[in-house]
Amino acid sequence: MPSSPKMKFVLVSGGVVSGVGKGIIASSCGLLLKTLGLKVTAIKIDPYINVDAGTMNPKEHGECFVLHDGGETDLDLGNYERYLGVDLARDNNITTGKVYQQVIENERKGKYLGRTVQVVPHVIDAIIDTINRVSRVPVDKSGEEPDVCIIELGGTVGDIESMPFVEALTQLRHRAGKNNFINIHVSYVPVVNGEQKTKPTQHAVKSVRSAGLIPDLIACRCEKPLEQGTINKVASSCQVEVNQVLAVRDMPTIYQVPLLLEEQGLLRELRETLKLDDVKLSPARVSQGQEIWAKWQKIVPLGYAETVDIVLVGKYVELHDAYLSVIKALEHSAMRCGRKLNLIWVDSEHLEEKTQKEDPTKYHKAWHDVCVAKGILVPGGFGHRGTEGMIRAAQWAREQKTPFLGVCLGMQVAVIEAARNLCELKDATSEEFDANAEHRVIIFMPEGSKEKLGGTMRLGTRSTHFQPGSEFSKLRALYGEATTIEERHRHRYEVSPDYIEKLEQSGLIFIGKDDSGERMEVVEIKDHPYYVGVQYHPEYTSRVLDPSRPFLGFVAAAIGCLDQITKEILTDAGFANGSINGAHF
Repeated sequence: MPSSPKMKFVLVSGGVVSGVGKGIIASSCGLLLKTLGLKVTAIKIDPYINVDAGTMNPKEHGECFVLHDGGETDLDLGNYERYLGVDLARDNNITTGKVYQQVIENERKGKYLGRTVQVVPHVIDAIIDTINRVSRVPVDKSGEEPDVCIIELGGTVGDIESMPFVEALTQLRHRAGKNNFINIHVSYVPVVNGEQKTKPTQHAVKSVRSAGLIPDLIACRCEKPLEQGTINKVASSCQVEVNQVLAVRDMPTIYQVPLLLEEQGLLRELRETLKLDDVKLSPARVSQGQEIWAKWQKIVPLGYAETVDIVLVGKYVELHDAYLSVIKALEHSAMRCGRKLNLIWVDSEHLEEKTQKEDPTKYHKAWHDVCVAKGILVPGGFGHRGTEGMIRAAQWAREQKTPFLGVCLGMQVAVIEAARNLCELKDATSEEFDANAEHRVIIFMPEGSKEKLGGTMRLGTRSTHFQPGSEFSKLRALYGEATTIEERHRHRYEVSPDYIEKLEQSGLIFIGKDDSGERMEVVEIKDHPYYVGVQYHPEYTSRVLDPSRPFLGFVAAAIGCLDQITKEILTDAGFANGSINGAHF
């Protein structure tokens, strides 16, 4: 039996400061490789000790992205899925916590045969073994092993917590062999008094080399295009050729970064260093790669003159990354409708009576933004803080016929609002907010755990079945002929079955339910331009070429073109499918 071809690895590391765009560069690199017809997977290494991102505060760490298997991961895995058109799994996110948990479990089982367990070799070998195993797992419907694995090393090289991973990646390079490993090091070039400074990059490259890694390409992040003199200086100071320095300037949208990197010659460097022309590809795969690139170039926004004003009423608006997938789903939908998204951020606490008394200016500004917006979105979240403001926003949208989309907690506050104002249950609330309330229309799921937080929610892809009599639904029409849909979930609370009949009599119709028929998944008001709540998180599966249906319907209704978009979806098979050879874009 012939052995599998050697895996090609592309490592994206960072220096100077974190948060300079390693994830977007890694994702863009993967997309460019797919345009050649290659199959690409991705791994994100996070050096923190948490086992996963599930218990992290979104204000500190940004969004927790949920994968199809229920893995709670770093938000960069969402970027990988959106750019590469793949479905990753929890193992594609490696953390210090996971690695040490595995090593300690092996020690307890006696797998090290009584040896002293150490960082070298045991932890290092565990990291390398995980990378080798995960890199060969198929990530699309073709079921074929990937040809190339993108590895993003989180944080900056030199951090204490990343040292074992740096050593492991150094050894992985040696084991992979010549022409099977390339390191793109992302650095930052600041401008001081009008002059582009290369010293931080010089020190960063010196530091990464002393740690054991060898940058083959240096991607210099900058606000404006790098001057040729700056590029020459980076090349000479860091002992690389001029063509090995990529000037990655800020772009109008992140979707244009792959175009910029291709223009900078990244694909040429990857082909030469990794000997990609030696990889055997069928004519069909080459053609599919060309099709991906053609479609990507076609949908990249060239600048739409008209905008659509959407207000997001949330709890974590101080850090926009807390809602990253929501933002991307809105962008995808706006692009599909030929508009530029103008997203207005409203802190839900600013809509509450408490703020009216303490800071009237913030209160009236927040309500002005809600009142003039073309659409109101209430996303997910946890805890009681700010939910009264969300409920008031949902009431405004319902009464004023403003298009509304509630996601997870957003659906639950819509149910609470209807229970209070349509069913006259004045103290209706969620068990999450008041466990002793008389009318808890939202309850804790019976199978959940109140003692253990990590990994105990209802997570991952689940089925939702459209109910008989829901043919009127604007949302259902966007899913075409489907009677059952698959969407990703992340929640602990659900609508109480005891109140379903009363709520439906008031006009809030539960058009989608789970396999048992007892868990409410989708709610909609019939006589409204678009008033939809979903218990699942449709933003996690939104793609550039195939926007999430609930978000697309919401944005289209806000613009006034929902009927047109619905007709186009039903007639445009390519758009409705949004996939190329099993890769969902």
